[in-house]
Amino acid sequence: MERERRFLLAHFPNDADVVRIRRIIDRYIDGSTLRLREQSDDNGPAMFKLTQKLPAPASGAAQGFITSLYLTREEFRVLEQLPAKKLAKTRYSVPPFGIDVFEGTLEGLLMAEAEFHSPADADTLTLPPFIFREVSADNRFTGGQLVSASRADIVTWLSEYGIRLGSA
Repeated sequence: MERERRFLLAHFPNDADVVRIRRIIDRYIDGSTLRLREQSDDNGPAMFKLTQKLPAPASGAAQGFITSLYLTREEFRVLEQLPAKKLAKTRYSVPPFGIDVFEGTLEGLLMAEAEFHSPADADTLTLPPFIFREVSADNRFTGGQLVSASRADIVTWLSEYGIRLGSA
């Protein structure tokens, strides 16, 4: 079971204590609930995994069942040939948050998420000043939805939360 809370940021926090940086390219495989991920840590080797996320609606933190399978580079190369939509981002680990800086159509979107072991842990999270708005209950801000969003969608969705983003 995965429990997480998601947040929008108006800007990247200047005083963030970043402990890890990862480049992530996700491929959401068409017609499925599967995500193929290629992840590179700070200067380390790439890691590959196939993940399935199934929602499990509940109150509080967003919940779902998550299963991940680590792949070899060769296995990844076979699966990456499947039709998929691509989402690229850089994740900055600022415990307990991962701050995602999105690229491409989603450029300018900044999100933080935190994962929890229990609903009680999720409820007691203290929010730092860099958090702008919580979007845990807004499914538009999940990877599976963002990967299909247009630039106009992102500009509109963010404006609903008081964040102005250029339409470039």
